Amino acid sequence: MKLDHLRNVGDGESAPPEAVRAAARDLRSLFRRQQARPAPVATALHAESGLPDDISLDGLEGLEGLDDIAKTINILATDTDLPPTATIDAPTPEEKLFHALRMKLIEELTTASNNQQFNLAGTTGRTAELRDFFRDAYERITARFTEYRIPANRRNSIIQDTINEVEGNGPIECLLDDPGISEIMVNGPRRVFIEQQGRLVFRPDVKFLDDTHLLNTIVRIVNRVGRRIDYGNPHVDARLPDGSRVHAIIPPLAIDGCVLTIRKFRQERVQLEDLISWGALTPDMAYFLGAGVKARLNIMVAGGTGTGKTTFLNILSTLIPGSQRIVTIEDSAELRLHETHPHVIRLETRATNTEGRGEVTIRDLMRDSLRMRPDRIIVGECRGSEVVDMLQAMNTGHDGSMSTAHANAAQDLLMRLETMFLMGSVNLPAVAIRRQIASALDIIVHLRRYADGTRRVAEICEVLGVGSDGEINIRPLFWYEVSDRDASGKVIGEFRVTDQAPHFLYKFDAEGMIFPAEIFTGGVSAL
Repeated sequence: MKLDHLRNVGDGESAPPEAVRAAARDLRSLFRRQQARPAPVATALHAESGLPDDISLDGLEGLEGLDDIAKTINILATDTDLPPTATIDAPTPEEKLFHALRMKLIEELTTASNNQQFNLAGTTGRTAELRDFFRDAYERITARFTEYRIPANRRNSIIQDTINEVEGNGPIECLLDDPGISEIMVNGPRRVFIEQQGRLVFRPDVKFLDDTHLLNTIVRIVNRVGRRIDYGNPHVDARLPDGSRVHAIIPPLAIDGCVLTIRKFRQERVQLEDLISWGALTPDMAYFLGAGVKARLNIMVAGGTGTGKTTFLNILSTLIPGSQRIVTIEDSAELRLHETHPHVIRLETRATNTEGRGEVTIRDLMRDSLRMRPDRIIVGECRGSEVVDMLQAMNTGHDGSMSTAHANAAQDLLMRLETMFLMGSVNLPAVAIRRQIASALDIIVHLRRYADGTRRVAEICEVLGVGSDGEINIRPLFWYEVSDRDASGKVIGEFRVTDQAPHFLYKFDAEGMIFPAEIFTGGVSAL
């Protein structure tokens, strides 16, 4: 069977009819070579493969191999109509006209400011005042320059776009205002993607005119929060006033033009009850984690990019008793404990200044925090040598500390921690490092984003210690087991629980807590 036939079938409407028919003939030929079974198999090949209705597969219902071929077609199919990245559409004459008009309106505003007719200082929050000014300016411009006259139904949108350029974030302002969007990715001036409900979505209606327009917007965003970006410093991490995380990178590091990524900060607080209602974990799992926080277990949250590690850490942190003193350390302040907890000290790293000096790292702040009499230390994310000080703190009286790290599985996290430990220029044998890690950690929570965009707790593991082979042993307490996917692509599975209680239940007794060990009954952990 020819794979390019299958690819044509998978492309659906774009496939040439003759290629589709050739693929169908190949399918019939293969099916006829299979041995017929008395029990029927699935017959939804047309729906799954995109075959036209006029191609008949009558008489093949009982033949073996139908599902497998349909799945093969599905794998080879492409699900996008977007042109490749190298193909960039040029701005239309209308887009150029509208952009020129916006720049003319901004020029009028600058002139008025220079003539002290309009105070540009603190334009943010003066939307109504700016709108009135631009309406008057539009009338003056179109009276002098007829080429700037546009249809009446577009005037309000042009004025709003101009306001966004002056006091907002340009074309992406509407995306930042949409609470349903969790991430904004600008791949050059003409390609804007968003993440919505865990899926990437292309937004062809949101565009910048060119690289200069995009670069000016990036500069305005980072300057507003006290950072800078230019060709001498072509990449920057920053945090917007609402807590959203911004990363920008420009040429020469970004080969195809400026790139801007904004991970939006959820304004409403997420609680464990919300995660349960979303199916991210079960009530028993939530109770176990909540009890673990109160019993001062040391917890590490692991997962890939965009799995919700910081959100999950935020949720766990809210369960810390108010009588305990907490120090949080982050690259970019995203934890929100200060909104609910009475005794929080927040520390944030600092990048180098224009002279290349003044950097303050997470490791520097870890050492500072140890002198602040913390009951618990929470590090937003461990990426390097700071893991040495984090694990030392967990082992020296700061029980109940928490952090996050990137890892694809709970077992992978242990290898990453060992690697990061070695980045601290610590001259210790591997077994000694592993004993430090095993002694410090009680629980590893691994988060995962599945193919359908849903985020779940993939597993909760206890750290047992270092075995006779010198490796760290862990044991899953809860885990999510995938069984299938439905017709819409939704992942189907169930949470399962071990039948053995964790070894650290004595820590609950030490804190005066009664933990229901009957949770660990084995089998399915019901939602």
